[in-house]
Amino acid sequence: MGQGQLRAGLVGAGPWAKTVHAPGLADHPGMTLRAVWTRRPEAAKELAEAHGAQAADSFEELLDQVDAVAFAVPPAVQAELAVKAAEAGKHLILEKPIAADLDGARRLADAVEAAGVAALVVLILRFSPMTREWLDGIKQAGGWRGGGARWLSGALLGGQYQSSAWRHDSGALADIGPHALDLLDAALGEITDVLAANRTDDDLWQLLLAHEGGATSTATLSLRLPIQPTVVEVAVYGEHGYRTLGRKPGSAGESYTALLDDFAAMAASGTTSHPCDVRRGLHLQKLLEHARELAGHGK
Repeated sequence: MGQGQLRAGLVGAGPWAKTVHAPGLADHPGMTLRAVWTRRPEAAKELAEAHGAQAADSFEELLDQVDAVAFAVPPAVQAELAVKAAEAGKHLILEKPIAADLDGARRLADAVEAAGVAALVVLILRFSPMTREWLDGIKQAGGWRGGGARWLSGALLGGQYQSSAWRHDSGALADIGPHALDLLDAALGEITDVLAANRTDDDLWQLLLAHEGGATSTATLSLRLPIQPTVVEVAVYGEHGYRTLGRKPGSAGESYTALLDDFAAMAASGTTSHPCDVRRGLHLQKLLEHARELAGHGK
């Protein structure tokens, strides 16, 4: 372990943990992957051994060995365990949505604030250099009147996430909604209201959003459309024309490394505020809940 490295623990051993979290934590110069825990001991052992870490026998054992915990588990599980980790003084890397419901998100945000720990949400698109450059250009230009986000995917029809129970249960709004809402919010100003929301029987979502400053935007979301490759596009329009942002395939690892750069710096300096911190996660959770209520689907 290098001097000043954060000892990290990873909770979860699914596809995203294997392809992004574990290699990112193990390879980052400011971190060392110390322990992996999941409710499936063999999966934890296999992932830990692949990255020079140890499999913990319990979540409590993992907490004893680390300074920070990264979560790659369903929202309800994350919300419960991350509160315990924060109360134990551990810094947190949280997946989105940060909880299964608004009450859980509030409890988690309050626990993070009370503990004074750093907590970043893996809004992975926000950490790509392409997105950061695009957002900087948008802010410098100003005068934007509206925009839209489209995320159209067949992820639940086939591929590595088709057996993800929480994604099937919670659908596109919970899984990809945070990304779309976060980018529209960052580009056009804080989303102050969900004006309308509609969900079809096959989980195609259409949202109409109001932003601080008067802009409006729309979001269209689906994980059940047979579209290859996935369509991810955010656009804004106004006094300076029409500007679009796409997603560069295969950039998740690079973006996660950039997230870890920020995370390690926050932990080292005692900083707890960041554009993608836990309060951002809570803001997005409020919007998700409002959209569900408008579409008549409750929590």
